[in-house]
Amino acid sequence: MKFSTREDVEVPAEAVFAAVSDFAAFERAALRRGAEVARADLGTGPGPGMTWSLRFRARGRMRRVVCTLDHFDPPNALVCRLDGGSFGGALTVNLVALSRARTRMAVQLELLPRTIAARLLVQTARLNRGAYTRRFEERVQKFAAEIELRQALRGG
Repeated sequence: MKFSTREDVEVPAEAVFAAVSDFAAFERAALRRGAEVARADLGTGPGPGMTWSLRFRARGRMRRVVCTLDHFDPPNALVCRLDGGSFGGALTVNLVALSRARTRMAVQLELLPRTIAARLLVQTARLNRGAYTRRFEERVQKFAAEIELRQALRGG
């Protein structure tokens, strides 16, 4: 199951990439939402191989997902591979500079079921695909608006 959207952001590509790759901010956001987040690699700087172990409640059960940064190409793209046991997938963010102060952010989330139970879950989710797609697009739009607001507050 794939979700994808594009959003134009009135911010330079370097600043958008800095926000997209602010992994500490994403860790804090997950913790605020009740998830358990643990860095699972020994690396210090951002780059391929960064790994996080996440535990969170979804659909009434505790789930575990390992997220690994596979591709890190500032200021153009990053790809995080997701491994949740019965699910696999990838989160891809591509940035294209439309001008010096405008960037197109393309975000794609792909979930791949690995078990029969996961396939059934995806089939039921497809029945409500419109709502899931809308929520995905709204979250990306909100994130883009936050990036623009942060840039405006910095005086950029």
